[in-house]
Amino acid sequence: MTEQRAASRTTLLYHSPFSIYDLLTMAKWTFEPGHTAAEFCARHMMVTYVRGHFKDVHGSLDFDPKNPAASSVEVTIDARKIWTGEPARDDHLRSADFLDAENFPEIPFRGNQVVMIGEVDYRVTGKLTIHGATNPVTLDVHYLGQWQTPWWEDGVDKGPRTRAGFVAKTSINRQDFGVNWNDTMDRGGIVVSNIIEITIDAEAISED
Repeated sequence: MTEQRAASRTTLLYHSPFSIYDLLTMAKWTFEPGHTAAEFCARHMMVTYVRGHFKDVHGSLDFDPKNPAASSVEVTIDARKIWTGEPARDDHLRSADFLDAENFPEIPFRGNQVVMIGEVDYRVTGKLTIHGATNPVTLDVHYLGQWQTPWWEDGVDKGPRTRAGFVAKTSINRQDFGVNWNDTMDRGGIVVSNIIEITIDAEAISED
């Protein structure tokens, strides 16, 4: 390792919100894509709401319910897998008017600033990147607990494995991420709201 790389790693640890001991002992988890999804909700033409979701969500989590303040999370959403139930609308959302998924196929979130607001409720702050623009975002996270469960591979139960569940919610202004397309209506109305509500349902599998 060069002196520059060593200094870089030292700097990262020095500014980390948790200790080297926390980094070494924190339980490792992987999000299970089949039971993890990100839902979004936007107001349409000032009168109703349109909801959609991304099912191709992958990531990992360092988490111990006895020490949640030392947690960190990395999640990546495939922007090309957006689904609202209307193919023409999905194509428009994937286009350069909105996500420009051809040029920006991934929506990553990286967070390691955790504040406990209740026994099983946390605020997790990190960086979200959409359409090539990165901004800080805070998630309100509710921990649903963990269970020992079966684990099937090729028809064989190779469990038990420990699963944990989380629900995270936030809202963003899409203008902050350069997703600017809109059209005006009478009385100053707009076709698509700028504020987007996001809910993430996550099921994580312990790597231990």
